[in-house]
Amino acid sequence: MEQPILKNKHYEIEIIDLGAQGEGVGKIGEFTVFVPEAITGDVVEVRLIKVKKSYGYGKVMQIISPSPFRQDSKCAVAAKCGGCQIQHMKYQVQLDFKTKKVKDCIERIGGLKDIKVKDTLGMEVPYHYRNKAQYPIRKEEDSIQMGFFAQKSHRIVPSNKCSIQDPKNEQIMQIVTDFLNENHITIYNEETHKGLVRHLMIKTGYHTNEIMVCLVINGHKLSKADLLVAELRKVDGVSSILLNHQLAKTNVILGGETTLLYGKEYIIDKIGDLSFKISPLSFFQVNPLQTEVLYKKALEYAELTGEEIVWDAYCGIGTISLFLAQKAKKVYGVEIVPQAIENAKENAKLNGLTNVEFFTGKAEEIIPTLYKEEGIKADTIVVDPPRKGCDIYLLETLKDMAPQKIVYVSCDPATLARDLAYLVKEAGYTIGEVQPVDMFPHTTHVECCVSLKKN
Repeated sequence: MEQPILKNKHYEIEIIDLGAQGEGVGKIGEFTVFVPEAITGDVVEVRLIKVKKSYGYGKVMQIISPSPFRQDSKCAVAAKCGGCQIQHMKYQVQLDFKTKKVKDCIERIGGLKDIKVKDTLGMEVPYHYRNKAQYPIRKEEDSIQMGFFAQKSHRIVPSNKCSIQDPKNEQIMQIVTDFLNENHITIYNEETHKGLVRHLMIKTGYHTNEIMVCLVINGHKLSKADLLVAELRKVDGVSSILLNHQLAKTNVILGGETTLLYGKEYIIDKIGDLSFKISPLSFFQVNPLQTEVLYKKALEYAELTGEEIVWDAYCGIGTISLFLAQKAKKVYGVEIVPQAIENAKENAKLNGLTNVEFFTGKAEEIIPTLYKEEGIKADTIVVDPPRKGCDIYLLETLKDMAPQKIVYVSCDPATLARDLAYLVKEAGYTIGEVQPVDMFPHTTHVECCVSLKKN
């Protein structure tokens, strides 16, 4: 008689595959077990922590035989922190995993076969690539803790070292911690909504070495702020020190109001030959080296000759728009966030580009309105939607306008696959190729750039 699979019992399992979130997949007979922190080729002892009818989840108790694809994590708290899920995989294995993830989504969710998915483009040195960090600050007993949240929790994993953040962050974190301790500044409590200091945000100009330090507070003033400014100014590159005021009881990190303590209200960074102003509230890709790789691919897929009219839907602060404007006759960008459009206009001016125009609103409303009222018809449309993918009304707009080319930039393979299925099956487009780009090494996230042409 077959033995029942029991919760909390220990089993020896060989990991034979990887799941969509980078977790190991093994079998106990026909029973599937998902095991975080295990990879293909591992033989592990696991304790089952959740048991369903045909599958369960296990926790690694020991690695009996390590996979040849395994590497030691560079970060001491990688297994606890929620930032890096697959740092224990060799980098080429990470890239292969991401390529397969994109292929699987396109086939399984999109129902599209024989699509050319190229190998994921990785980094030469996949460490210390992030130009933005947001550290929650909490007080445990008499100790101030700063770090990142553990996976699926609001429990801080204290650490001032991170293998994917800029190394200067360590020095800044120590200065802020010492200031808070020495001056007895109160720390925010999520449950009671009492206390002052909530988060520390640091933004770094990868190519310019300019650093922004922003302390997020539950109030209007920070006492002895001049002492903090004096210490932070000793860090090479610090050119902007701000307070952000978040008074709401919310998980949203930043509030709408910011006070300048020192320097400028923004920093500058570059993508390729273009410069961009980065404010505390503006969105900017966190990996500028790979962003350039991604945008160059989008420009390649657009096949611009200098005569085209291009729409950039979900244009944000105009990063892709300005890239395209270097080669197009005219680029129109549309974004629903007013502040982002203001940043986009500033960035166009900063780079001396006059053949680009930006509109505030929903792409699915702005694009067809200007098409009908002013006859603005795009030869090429670029879409770079948020993780939820394109709004159905925008997809219908693309179908109606029927531009010759669409370039789809995606940060989520699942919603990308869903939208590609519509564009192919409903709107009459053919996919040229799909190029994954590793914007976030050591995580399960992958960006893609896709070329589509009208049949």
